[in-house]
Amino acid sequence: MSKAAAPVTEAPDCSDGPAHVAIIMDGNGRWAAARGLPRAEGHRRGVDALRRVVRASHELGIRYLTIFSFSSENWSRPATEIGDLFGLLRRFIRNDLATLHRDGVRVRVIGERAGLEPDICALLSEAEELTSGNTKLTLVVAFNYGSRQEIARAAQRLAREVAEGRRDPASIDADAIGSHLDAPDIPDPDLIIRTSGEQRLSNFLMWQAAYSELVFVSVHWPDFDKTTLEGAIAEFGRRERRFGGLVAKTAS
Repeated sequence: MSKAAAPVTEAPDCSDGPAHVAIIMDGNGRWAAARGLPRAEGHRRGVDALRRVVRASHELGIRYLTIFSFSSENWSRPATEIGDLFGLLRRFIRNDLATLHRDGVRVRVIGERAGLEPDICALLSEAEELTSGNTKLTLVVAFNYGSRQEIARAAQRLAREVAEGRRDPASIDADAIGSHLDAPDIPDPDLIIRTSGEQRLSNFLMWQAAYSELVFVSVHWPDFDKTTLEGAIAEFGRRERRFGGLVAKTAS
């Protein structure tokens, strides 16, 4: 693992750019295979890319960065690879949490925690609690996350309120569902980026992506850097966001 990133500087005013960027970090295995390296090395280099992008996001005035770090479907991967991924998560939190906190980054975690190993749950909670007062950048980590599962959990919460007599079924609308998702206080992503050339959401933020701009880049995640992020943001800037209307709107 490389050393933690240097302190970030104050972010410039980028009010015309995306306030919330979400990234599907794809291609670690393909990056490694192309170089004759084990998949574990691709995942390790992917963590280095994450460090670069967290820093670049702040420098570019992004307020929210959501990363798809481990999906609900990733459990079907070989046990050794899952172990490698969990090991990287443990090391990232232990090695980088102090730097993130120092740099004013708030960590939020979305996804299902039931069934995770106790030490993983403890690390995720520690990251959230330590950084809860930070305001420079919110890093949302989608871990053991699937969008269908998130929507199902929201429906279960609403059904429980109806069963307990605390909600009229007629009051359930899109706003009610949105307010029962994993992080209802975080705005929907303006821009979703997927690396490695794949062009699908793969069960990621499907509710929140209703009006997101989607940008697909060919580079594998370990090679993703500030320049690549700037290119995706430039593409975002060329889009006209109408949100179903006739007049283009800028990012909030």
